[in-house]
Amino acid sequence: MRVYLLVMLVAAVVTFLATPFARWVALRTGAITAVRDRDVHTIPTPRLGGLAMLLGLVVAVVFASQMPFLESVFVSEVAGRLVADSRAWGIVGAAAIVCLLGIADDIWDLDWMTKLAGQVLAAGFMAAQGVVLFTLPLGIGEQQLIWSSRLQLAATILVVVVAMNAVNFVDGLDGLAAGLVAIGGTAFFVYSYVLTQKASADDYSSLATLVIAALVGICAGFLPHNFHPARIFMGDSGSMVLGLVMSAASIVVTGKIETDALSGAQQIPAFIPILLPLAVILLPLLDMGMAVVRRVARGRSPFHPDRMHLHHRMLAIGHSHRRAVLILYVWTAVFAFAAVALVQWHWHGVAVGLAVAVLVSAVLTLGPLRTRGRFLDDDAATTTSSVPVTPTTSDDDPSEAAPPSSPAVTTPPKEALR
Repeated sequence: MRVYLLVMLVAAVVTFLATPFARWVALRTGAITAVRDRDVHTIPTPRLGGLAMLLGLVVAVVFASQMPFLESVFVSEVAGRLVADSRAWGIVGAAAIVCLLGIADDIWDLDWMTKLAGQVLAAGFMAAQGVVLFTLPLGIGEQQLIWSSRLQLAATILVVVVAMNAVNFVDGLDGLAAGLVAIGGTAFFVYSYVLTQKASADDYSSLATLVIAALVGICAGFLPHNFHPARIFMGDSGSMVLGLVMSAASIVVTGKIETDALSGAQQIPAFIPILLPLAVILLPLLDMGMAVVRRVARGRSPFHPDRMHLHHRMLAIGHSHRRAVLILYVWTAVFAFAAVALVQWHWHGVAVGLAVAVLVSAVLTLGPLRTRGRFLDDDAATTTSSVPVTPTTSDDDPSEAAPPSSPAVTTPPKEALR
């Protein structure tokens, strides 16, 4: 455990220290998020946070490769001889590909087909290094092996691309995506470590646990710069890295846990290892699904931007920027740690606890506190970083939108960004 926590700390420190550099690069290259109708920020903000995240991930994995405790993650035994295991480096390489893709998009605004092609390329590269989804969890005591290598590749690419875009969809408020992934990643870390302990009494090293530890670290290191009021956004370069690393960890852990050492309710997460990753990105997936249905129903492209995401709705019902983010944190923690609880407790008890937690979360979300008091309200001095959301009758259609409730914001001079 201490080794994983050390890796997490290294990732956090490197990301924290590298983020000002990423902001400097964004300012010099013009990778700045302008103020658009659908945005909640009101001043242009640099958006190359993914560069700092990638640096944190690379340094953490390189550091881990030098730790004797994690030697089996990077070297495996095949036919009686030691062979280098390239999966960890495959994940890092794929993260580098999507980060570069995101940087290009943050600077030049790539079209969606180019971005999708780059995402498929990164997922394919990772699969070529051995990170492949080769089993599908179907239920208690049953897993279906994917016999065809082509189907394995297709399933891997699908999982990775969906995860990347799900995280990207939810990245709409300061600190939201990084916080959700950090919370869900912490739950995933506990899940992977506990199951590894139960499966092996001698070797607690695990690629999935290592990758998730690094993921939580880079999120924790980036959050101080990204929480409201944000000085930098992660951009597509960051959201795609987070989604790829999370999906990679879920693919690695799928089918890797020996169930002979488990019994009773403990077999549930062993045979459904994809449950927790789904719980982690439940909100992004829900948001993405609702967006696709909403846009298609209105005769628009699924990729047409709008201002009806979950975080926009939270602001519309009266929550402040910070409070909306923290409440979405709570929802993620409820579902993610409920999945983790299945490792130790019977599902009946977990279901009761989940029901109570959902009720409390619903009260926090819809109750009277959303419009009263200043507890966790945005500081008056930082109101330039958030703006009330005025509901519209049509996605981004100025002719159907209600008039704004605040005066128009003019773009500050370039010196104000420094």
